[in-house]
Amino acid sequence: MSKFFPLKIKNIIRETEEAVSLEFEIPQELKKEFSFKAGQYVTLKTTINGKEVRRAYSLCTPPTDETFRVTVKEVKDGTFSVLANNKLKAGDVLEVHPPEGKFIFEPEQDGHQHTYAAFAAGSGITPVMSILKTVLQVEKHSRFVLVYGNKTPDDTIFFKELLKLQMEHPDRLFIEFIYSRTKEEESHYGRIDQSTVNYVLKNRFKDVSFTKFYLCGPEDMINNVTEILLNNNIKKEKILFELFNTEVEGQVKSDLSGDTELLIKVDEEEFSLTMPKNKTVLQMALDNDIDVPYSCQGGICSSCVARITEGTAEMEKNSILVDSEIEEGLILTCQAHPTSATLKVDYDDV
Repeated sequence: MSKFFPLKIKNIIRETEEAVSLEFEIPQELKKEFSFKAGQYVTLKTTINGKEVRRAYSLCTPPTDETFRVTVKEVKDGTFSVLANNKLKAGDVLEVHPPEGKFIFEPEQDGHQHTYAAFAAGSGITPVMSILKTVLQVEKHSRFVLVYGNKTPDDTIFFKELLKLQMEHPDRLFIEFIYSRTKEEESHYGRIDQSTVNYVLKNRFKDVSFTKFYLCGPEDMINNVTEILLNNNIKKEKILFELFNTEVEGQVKSDLSGDTELLIKVDEEEFSLTMPKNKTVLQMALDNDIDVPYSCQGGICSSCVARITEGTAEMEKNSILVDSEIEEGLILTCQAHPTSATLKVDYDDV
């Protein structure tokens, strides 16, 4: 059974005209269940117009705080984001899955000064905010460079809070604001591009060796910044990223005609099904009311990961798993199509 817990909304904070933060009340008996690492996300579940809706949102507070908060930016014609920004109120209850995700910051214990950089755009700031605050609170000698792109200052989530943090830590927090629709003093005009990245690496911080880079925002930005960092001889393992959405259409090269004998193991129960190869493993599980974990269904979170214990499968797209994990047999079941006569997947062994 996929674990969700009813949590009461303690407070709702209006961040911008299009974004709110939902702060949840965590009962004492669930404190351990809802402990988290900076950068992780939670899946929220509710029913809207008679239909179950799940959405993943990053925690924007650090693990060192007593607050447990996510930020939701309203999407035009959206479902949950419209509800959150216009109808939810303090005291309402949502089903919440415990924190998960691999876009994380774990503090160094060596006592040395480290310098971290993040490139974020729009609501991509939410997990970065958790990471940034954790660095400032836990690694007392380390520094953080944030490059943050938005349309205007009014559209900038956490704008005043970031300015306050910068004033409190003038020698440790450095922020480069970028606006695409207005020209502001002491800020960049345009978008996060090669000139922006090169300004950080080759100009302002040219003598700095960065420990890690955190990228969060639109897919094009992440791909472009990653390419520029790699071209500047930054090692791939130093670059972590998280997508909030993707416009890339998935494609499977294998022949998906015919059926597969599918065995799903979840919560120590096994389910045997015959499935068409042109369906995904997750689709088949949900069609048969099997309670498997999932969230985005778009291949950009890690909620639906399972391990192949027999057979083979091919994913339409994958923005999460690295090559070594795929070689170990891990798959995103929302993207995975069987390519063998028999396929066994285990949600428990991940």
